[in-house]
Amino acid sequence: MLKNLVIVESPAKAKTIEKFLGSDYKVMSSYGHIRDLKKKELSIDTETLEPHYEVPDEKQKLVKELRQCAGQASQVWLASDEDREGEAISWHLCEVLGLDEKNTNRIVFHEITKPAILEAIKHPRHIDMNLVNAQQARRVLDRLVGFKLSPVLWRKVKPALSAGRVQSVAVRLIVEREREIQAFKSEPYYRVAAVFALTAADGSATEVKAELDTRFKAHSEVEAFLESCKDATFRVSSVAKKPLRRMPAPPFTTSTLQQEAARKLGFTVSQTMMIAQRLYESGRITYMRTDSVNLSTLCLAASRDEIVRLWGERYSKTRQYHTHAKGAQEAHEAIRPTYMDATTIDGTAQEKRLYDLIWKRTAASQMADAEIEKTTVTIAIEPAGGKAAAGAPQFTATGEVVKFDGFLKVYRESSDDDDQGADEGSRLLPPMAEGQELQRREVTATERFSQGPVRYTEASLVHKLEELGIGRPSTYAPTISTIQQRDYVHKGDHKGEERQYTVDTLKGKVVTQKTRTEMAGSDKGKLLPTDIGIVVNDFLMKYFPVIMDYNFTAKVEQKFDEIAEGGEKWTDMMKDFYRDFEPVVEKTLNTRSEHKAGERELGTDPATGKPVFVKIGRYGPVVQIGAADDNDKPRFAQLPSDKGMETITLAEALELFKLPRELGEFEGHKVTVGAGRFGPYILHNKKYVSLPKEDDPLTVTLGKAVALIEKKRLLEQQRHIKTFNGDNPIEVLNGRYGPYLTFGGKNYRLPKAMHARAADLTLEECVEVIDAAEQKSEQKKK
Repeated sequence: MLKNLVIVESPAKAKTIEKFLGSDYKVMSSYGHIRDLKKKELSIDTETLEPHYEVPDEKQKLVKELRQCAGQASQVWLASDEDREGEAISWHLCEVLGLDEKNTNRIVFHEITKPAILEAIKHPRHIDMNLVNAQQARRVLDRLVGFKLSPVLWRKVKPALSAGRVQSVAVRLIVEREREIQAFKSEPYYRVAAVFALTAADGSATEVKAELDTRFKAHSEVEAFLESCKDATFRVSSVAKKPLRRMPAPPFTTSTLQQEAARKLGFTVSQTMMIAQRLYESGRITYMRTDSVNLSTLCLAASRDEIVRLWGERYSKTRQYHTHAKGAQEAHEAIRPTYMDATTIDGTAQEKRLYDLIWKRTAASQMADAEIEKTTVTIAIEPAGGKAAAGAPQFTATGEVVKFDGFLKVYRESSDDDDQGADEGSRLLPPMAEGQELQRREVTATERFSQGPVRYTEASLVHKLEELGIGRPSTYAPTISTIQQRDYVHKGDHKGEERQYTVDTLKGKVVTQKTRTEMAGSDKGKLLPTDIGIVVNDFLMKYFPVIMDYNFTAKVEQKFDEIAEGGEKWTDMMKDFYRDFEPVVEKTLNTRSEHKAGERELGTDPATGKPVFVKIGRYGPVVQIGAADDNDKPRFAQLPSDKGMETITLAEALELFKLPRELGEFEGHKVTVGAGRFGPYILHNKKYVSLPKEDDPLTVTLGKAVALIEKKRLLEQQRHIKTFNGDNPIEVLNGRYGPYLTFGGKNYRLPKAMHARAADLTLEECVEVIDAAEQKSEQKKK
């Protein structure tokens, strides 16, 4: 008879735990939740707001195996993750497998190591229904919002759209930031820098770079200042040295790990979580969903030993950090290596890089402060034959010397502004004394422009969500992935616009002026709202302001925390929400409006006198000439990817109707480019080829079109492996999941054993595969 059955949610976790437990234990995986709300229906009683759970078809076989093993075991241990989601998985297992909660052991651990697992088995507990109910509250609330709002969007905006509670608020942040950027009016100013020569006692010359403490608004002010510098004397008016101490950042939480992995390693948020999950399940790091910056006593001691071994006693300084995050959840330790003496690990390149980041951040948090000496030198400008007036502009040179590197030996925290020259001041200055005269080499005034708001990266969006108290560690990655999958937001590059600026340079007694160009507003890898994302956001903001309110979303998280602590009944919270929410949904569904959501009239088409609109069509943003109630059928043109619904002009819209456009001839047939309901296309000899998003149908060349035609032909050739001709031919084709058969308008899977020799299959073998598939289909029907 089976003595002990341990059930975890992940097969990788099961494999690791099985190594630590003896032959008396069998470890199985539930592969996540074995029960959930039904996929294609609300699955919630709208009277009681109780959820209706089901075991999906794909989990039936697994549930049967788990139930059989649980029946044979004398003791069942539920060892899913220690957060609310993990608690809910354990509860669902109890319910579905028919386990007695009083006699079922629930164990939790923060790291998958042998001591942690054995310690957990010594101290089992029962399922915490408060944590389960907090998870149920989140699941039910999100289902209510999603299932009730989505049909409203289908009817009022566009079919197949969907809405989510946290996702919609994240989209709002990105849309509002984009509008702030569009509305921002940049103003010019002039930044003045100088290079001075300094002759040392031994006759050697060094350079000192300094910046003026005043910025000019007008070019006339720059001209006057440079003129005054021609005959001026530049003298050191003060030298100030100040010791500084820099403290290391705390160890990683989920949010800070996602941010630093994005900045330092270039990982997406979901990529970071996927790699961290693998590191956790293989016993390399502690649990990766946490708000806590706390470290265990064991880790503090191990970190100290390792730091002293590697760098000496002076580099060690034991610290314990405390969590200040709103509603920090039940995970009680920061993300750290399970063994601090493991400075490197075996694994994929990505796993090694993320582990190295986690190890260094943990070690740095337990290291001594960095000791720095900052020097500030003020350089006065004395006009010819006089002294510098009080309050007159003066140059400042700053330098830093690291007296003791401390934690900087291991780790330096990044920020989103790192690429904007944050380390400018960390240079060494030569020795200077008060009253010393400096020789001017050159003074340069560069025209700059005031910086507007910055678009979000995945990392900075996580930081903002956390700052507002929206979502929890487990929600950041799926939220950011979902809004991109739904095409409300895309991560891409913004070209910006070419802008001219002036540089005035004083050398000797001569001032020269040069005009240079730069790209203003260009961005790489930032989160940009799509037209559909903007329209959906505006619609939800108009009709469902409460759902879109940042404070409401943050308060909901606090309510979940109260439920988790046993302070509130979860069904009462649901009823309070639904009582106010349902009438708003009904009212919005019944509201009639003159224009569809997002529709905007651009003007009148000069050729026909008909109105020109931009709106969301069935397949995305379109420009329309003519109204729906006209006698003539309206004309449509797909909006190109480089044009936005909010910014497109009438002239740009009318340009789109210059399609179809004839490009020339190829193989004796015309090649044209046109726009259809599924987007722009190339037409040649009655065959269509889709035009990629990056190609503009108004500028695409014949050469590019021919290349696309030939590429499609090649793909078609590669797709057709073999054909058996007859009255009803059988074809062997190459698909995205491997070779398959097609016969009589139906497709048939090939067994994997036949994939490698698909080109050598005989007619008899193909007929056998088709007959076997048909027999299986008949049996299913019976």
